[in-house]
Amino acid sequence: MSVQSGDRAKRIRLSPDERRSQLIALGAKMLGERTIEEISISEIATEAGISRGLLFHYFPTKRDFQRAVVGHANAELLARLTPDRALSIPEMVRDSIARYIEYVSENRSSYLALLRGPTSVDPELGPLVDATRAAVVELLLTELPVPVAEENRPRLLLGMRGWIAFVEETTLTWLRTEPVTRDELVDLLVDSLISLAGSLEPALAEALGAAAPTIG
Repeated sequence: MSVQSGDRAKRIRLSPDERRSQLIALGAKMLGERTIEEISISEIATEAGISRGLLFHYFPTKRDFQRAVVGHANAELLARLTPDRALSIPEMVRDSIARYIEYVSENRSSYLALLRGPTSVDPELGPLVDATRAAVVELLLTELPVPVAEENRPRLLLGMRGWIAFVEETTLTWLRTEPVTRDELVDLLVDSLISLAGSLEPALAEALGAAAPTIG
């Protein structure tokens, strides 16, 4: 099967940008099933129908390839979180959190590896993950039409980064044992955001809580 796939790939001439995108996409697909360290360069090259040596023409080192794959995965996560502006603000936030849980459920191995594996402390790959956290916070605050005084913004950003850490740790624990349903997990994450917002910026909590789900 993979040999035939490779043969077909050899007959297709791709531009350098197209080939590079193909290799990254193959790496991202494998990342859904294994850690970044377990992705085989030789296997990627075979799937793409090129030699291992040619792969290094597009990515000088294995670390460069890994960095590109992690960057792609992070961009994919951010795209999945893109708010649905047809919804009300509380519904939009809940919907984005639900899609976040859906994404990590589909990519358990890579999610765990990115947050707790070698990638999390790698001096080159770690910052990519951290930049994604910052982007998620910025995305959330940008979509919420609540004016925040400039002097209060550092405190708000710090608190929101703390909420992201809570989301990650809670989600990792849930993935291992799933002690509650997915809907209950979403409820927990939404409620925690509303509670935190109440102590950081009351107007923000009001905007989020307008459609907070009733539990119990």
